[in-house]
Amino acid sequence: MIIDELDRLVEKLDLERKVRLLTGATVWSTHAEPVIGLRAMVTSDGPVGVRGEGWDERSPSLTLPSATALAATWDEDLVERLGGLLAAEARRKGVHVLLAPTLNLHRSPLGGRHFECYSEDPLLTGRIGAAYIRGVQAGGVAATAKHYVANDSETERLTLDARVDEQTLRELYLAPFEAAVEAGVWAVMSAYNGVNGDTMSESPLLADPLKAAWGFDGVVVSDWGGVRSTGPAARAAQDLAMPGPQGPWGEALVAAVRAGEVPEAAIDDKVRRLLRLASRVGALDLDLPADDPALLPDLAAQRDHGRAPDLGLLSDPAERDGHGPARALLRQAVAASTVLLRNEDALLPLDPSRLRRVAVLGPNSAAVRIQGGGSAGVYPLSVVSPLDGIRDALSGTAEVLHSPGVHLDDRPTPLGTDNARNPRTGEPGVLVRLLDTAGAEVHAEHRLTGRILEPARIDSAAAVEIRALLSPAADGVWEPAVAGWGHVLLEADGRVLVDEEVERDTDDPATVHLSPPYRRARLTMTAGRDVELVSRRRLDPGSGIASVLAADPPRRDAEVELAAAVELARTCDAAIVVVGTTEEIESEGVDRTHLDLPGRQAELVRAVAAANPATVVVVNSGGPVDLPWREEVPAVLLSWFPGQEAGHGLADVLFGRAEPGGRLPTTWAGRALVSTVPEDGTLVYAEGLEIGHRAWLRRSAPPAYWFGHGLGYTSWSYESLSVPGDAVPGGPLSVRVRLRNTGARAGREVVQVYLSRPETGVARPVRWLAGYTLADAGPGEVVVVTVDIPARAFRHWSAGHRSWRTEEGAFTVLAGRSAADLPLSGTTLVGAQAPVQPEPIGERSPIML
Repeated sequence: MIIDELDRLVEKLDLERKVRLLTGATVWSTHAEPVIGLRAMVTSDGPVGVRGEGWDERSPSLTLPSATALAATWDEDLVERLGGLLAAEARRKGVHVLLAPTLNLHRSPLGGRHFECYSEDPLLTGRIGAAYIRGVQAGGVAATAKHYVANDSETERLTLDARVDEQTLRELYLAPFEAAVEAGVWAVMSAYNGVNGDTMSESPLLADPLKAAWGFDGVVVSDWGGVRSTGPAARAAQDLAMPGPQGPWGEALVAAVRAGEVPEAAIDDKVRRLLRLASRVGALDLDLPADDPALLPDLAAQRDHGRAPDLGLLSDPAERDGHGPARALLRQAVAASTVLLRNEDALLPLDPSRLRRVAVLGPNSAAVRIQGGGSAGVYPLSVVSPLDGIRDALSGTAEVLHSPGVHLDDRPTPLGTDNARNPRTGEPGVLVRLLDTAGAEVHAEHRLTGRILEPARIDSAAAVEIRALLSPAADGVWEPAVAGWGHVLLEADGRVLVDEEVERDTDDPATVHLSPPYRRARLTMTAGRDVELVSRRRLDPGSGIASVLAADPPRRDAEVELAAAVELARTCDAAIVVVGTTEEIESEGVDRTHLDLPGRQAELVRAVAAANPATVVVVNSGGPVDLPWREEVPAVLLSWFPGQEAGHGLADVLFGRAEPGGRLPTTWAGRALVSTVPEDGTLVYAEGLEIGHRAWLRRSAPPAYWFGHGLGYTSWSYESLSVPGDAVPGGPLSVRVRLRNTGARAGREVVQVYLSRPETGVARPVRWLAGYTLADAGPGEVVVVTVDIPARAFRHWSAGHRSWRTEEGAFTVLAGRSAADLPLSGTTLVGAQAPVQPEPIGERSPIML
């Protein structure tokens, strides 16, 4: 019924109207078409929050932990609930399509967007991504699996050609997207890069396997600016070109169809898919009977079954005030994703009753990074720093003292409500003015930050100005700064500090629109004496629209700062050191060149650990960093980018109110085994299947911490593994693992099962993750869990046969707590099986809504 109705709607449109629908109406929305009851659909970046149509700090977002953190939970139920929270946020903001999750793999720890991707492993990535998709779409909001495919590094990401052999492509990089389609994802985003010679918006991989073999019936949307041709992209299975209203389709595509270069049937298929998406998200009025099975389930009915979120949840004052179920869920997610890497002599959890003075140190302790840089960023509703969370937890029990110890040379700090006022109204914040070519004001608005990524859009605007009264909190030499492309000006009380032409040197949209370069100045200020700072930037074509007015206070001498933190640690019962990365290191648009922590953080850790034997180090990063001091400190926690409830969730773990539930979703080592830098525009995936722990298993020296590693506050004994030993026709297979909680408190374990095939005639890793599950048990309790191993785990892709095949014979089954800690093993015999052939698309049953 639904397909007939969509066909009827497509037939109502002439060619011009159909083609018009295939390019965005604006940067973030699609076209409406009243003739057929189609309303515009609004898209928004994710994955840690729902930003909405624009970058506006006055419309903040609940902010989840990073994708790496979600994968570290290994908890699909929790991730699905978080997806439901995002759906509620999206509907509150009028968003129909969330541009997440990111399903690219951690091919190299140097990848700058590592934090936005889940894991180095295709199975874990696929399962966590599928849970996220189910949670979002249960709320009637489309999820978007991106970036299809092999978009695993940032260097030359717009143009690089990834050369990947067919087996590697199928078994690693396409596998999470296949899982997303199996989970019913409604949209897939094609990547900027090329694969094996074809840019992805023109790639045959969009048609097959995505739409043909896998049966994907949703919309393929481009990455923003990713469609670069008319005929080739339109003849491919690319459906929607974003952003709009300009682009390579439009009138050029109409002409191409009329010239016979693009079949009109291809246009009809794209429009039909767009209408199907609109019907799923409630943007299309369909004339269907109420009992038609194609209709989406009623949201109230979904809520009755605990699937969809209460859409009124986020208007609750308790949420805005820092309490309520949404924030409780985010806090739970922080603890569930925190990985305890090391805990000598059971230093953790700390006993609050034995603490009188606690030192909270490190550059990220008071200014925590809750998310990575780039298009995935949101303005958080609020942020609880580690310092805030620890102070809340120890209020009335212990004195909490703070010293940063190290200052990092990062980007200047935008003005905010804590140190600036609008000179026109006196309100905390800044005044933003748009000026015409004569310098006359054409628009003015009050904003809460000096980082203005999107001022109001006024056609006559020729310049953007940010003006604020800075109230210095300290005497000395401050560093005011301005950021933007083109001509920039910075003044203090009418005195010109910067007057410069900043030439644009990149085409990367994340850099152009989100990270313009800074120009700094030095200015002596007196505490309590206001200074009016003014930045002005000419709005030249192609220069983006972002402008920033920033200022940083005087800093103590580096040696004095470090010594002060060490001395404070010496006088306290415990020292908690929070170290991490900066936005310059982990951000969209740039890869890392090494894994060292920036600045003198390693020196700070070593000095504090020498001064206080009860030192806990918390690592605040989205991806792996080198930890050369890890064996010199008794306890190391990994908090990732933990989202807005960072400090509360961390405190819950530090003081034993919650388990550190995380396990590593990617191997942590001090160096990378593969490069992210293309040569002559080509990035060869020469390592094949050997990424992450698979690669380290072939090295003589181990990494710092293996994939899957993570400690809890109890101990476990793996007692037995039950594996069906008779020949099975290539799976699926269920194995049973018996384990015992040998500690003194309840805990949760992530039981991991791997396969290996020592005698093999095809390319395989030493072993590979085949399944996992969660086990909960009280002290001394024995629990038996079942781990399901899918049939695909036994199969390999045969490029010669262009199909999945199963190698007959013995497979070793291993169970344990990480890729290298597998105390249990067994063997299963796999029988011969005919290869699985893709079904001809014409023989598939219609996939209903």
